[in-house]
Amino acid sequence: MSAPVPRLAVLAVVLRGEDVLLVRRANPPDAGLWGYPGGKVDWGETVEAAALRELAEETGLVARAGTVIAQTDAISRGIDGAVQFHYHLVAVACEGAEGTAQAADDALEAEWVPVPEVLARARPMSARVEEVLARALAARV
Repeated sequence: MSAPVPRLAVLAVVLRGEDVLLVRRANPPDAGLWGYPGGKVDWGETVEAAALRELAEETGLVARAGTVIAQTDAISRGIDGAVQFHYHLVAVACEGAEGTAQAADDALEAEWVPVPEVLARARPMSARVEEVLARALAARV
């Protein structure tokens, strides 16, 4: 029997002026927390295509993929220390998204959030949201 391997997933990072697009998750593992639109990469799908697909599914917004701006891991352990899930997350800058974001799929809410609010973690957020945003801002300059 082979050991489990991390699942590949994407984050769609969309900046508009001094705001960043966040969604509030409906499902575990981050139910109720704010983070970037995103999800699992399908077999045969590039991370860029997956980011655009997840963005459209969760917010209705259409954009174009920019560069990969960050990579991180999301690992959750049970009380006994056993790994419950492990995702390797690739953050893709998505550009040119216009219109009004509408929460759909597994997003409860979708909102353009002021950058300072995210950097200050002023709302309940998934891990490393502010770190990924800092990298996106640095890449934008």
